Amino acid sequence: MPDNPIIESIRLKVLEQIDKTEHLIQLIPPDLIAWSPQWSSGSFDVGHLLGHLLECFAGFCSVFYAAFPQQFEDALTLRSLPVNHFCKPEEAIARVLVYKKYIEAGFDLCGDADLERMLPTHFVPAESVMTLLLGNLEHTVNHKYQLFAYLKMLGVPVGTRDLYVWRGSEESTY
Repeated sequence: MPDNPIIESIRLKVLEQIDKTEHLIQLIPPDLIAWSPQWSSGSFDVGHLLGHLLECFAGFCSVFYAAFPQQFEDALTLRSLPVNHFCKPEEAIARVLVYKKYIEAGFDLCGDADLERMLPTHFVPAESVMTLLLGNLEHTVNHKYQLFAYLKMLGVPVGTRDLYVWRGSEESTY
């Protein structure tokens, strides 16, 4: 049993979402990056959805920077990277890997006791590290599913195994 079983469980779930999102990005047909669903004028096209997914991953880095500013100081360079922009799959995958490195470093700094620490936010005076991490996870999962739904609408053959890690299967690396 790890020393910090709660943070380890969250870490594994976040890394699963990153890996599955990266997998889905690799399935995007290059000629359909500007496609968007016709049901709403406010929907992201595929390229902007990728840019928004980068913001989801940057959110985890922001939490870790707020919690561990001295140890996470070099993550400040991430602020200069664009998010919420039209992004091609190659750029998105390269950036996902950058964010993943920082997210893993953040989890290495964080222990179960840190989860109850309160951090100031833009939305409310303070939230716990746990609430912020789970909120970012929820945001990521929702937009990962949006990408999955777009791929289905585009006729890309995706299924449940593209969306979830199946525990106990040979595909599972966690």
